[in-house]
Amino acid sequence: MAEDAVAKTPRWRRWGKEALWLLLMALVVSTLLDLWRGPTLPDGAMEAPFTLQDGTHTSLAALSQGKPLLVYYWASWCGVCRFTTPMVEQLWQEGENVLTVALRSGSDAQLQQGMSKKGLSFPTHNDEQGNLAAQWLVGVTPTFLIIEDGKLVSSTTGWSSRWGLKLRLLWARW
Repeated sequence: MAEDAVAKTPRWRRWGKEALWLLLMALVVSTLLDLWRGPTLPDGAMEAPFTLQDGTHTSLAALSQGKPLLVYYWASWCGVCRFTTPMVEQLWQEGENVLTVALRSGSDAQLQQGMSKKGLSFPTHNDEQGNLAAQWLVGVTPTFLIIEDGKLVSSTTGWSSRWGLKLRLLWARW
């Protein structure tokens, strides 16, 4: 009798149910990985001054006042970053609040030359020796942080879609 019920269930419904379970499991695993690999910002990190490639000084607290800040930790040698970096540049060009941190990607001159060659104009702090990454416990590139009013709201590591980042920024505004 049970076999008859399975045989009568449309194939698309069974596949849909399996796909839904697979999607749910992927979401759970992704969330657990983000919690495990996510950075830990030390006390005072929000007020600590940053020097950007253009020589200006700022802080996470100042940049995140009134509009969520996307902090993108990337590296010139990171394979996944080849796909995510142009997307972050596009978000910056669209007016999103973006700060990037380049991890061990060469001297200031080398980093600027590489960014110019790729048409990247987003504000960048050069973490040439990886000191900031060590303080924040960033062990994976790319890493994305969303900061709102000086507080870390969310983070994710690895590949993320443009819409995924836009949704995180939108979520932080609420």
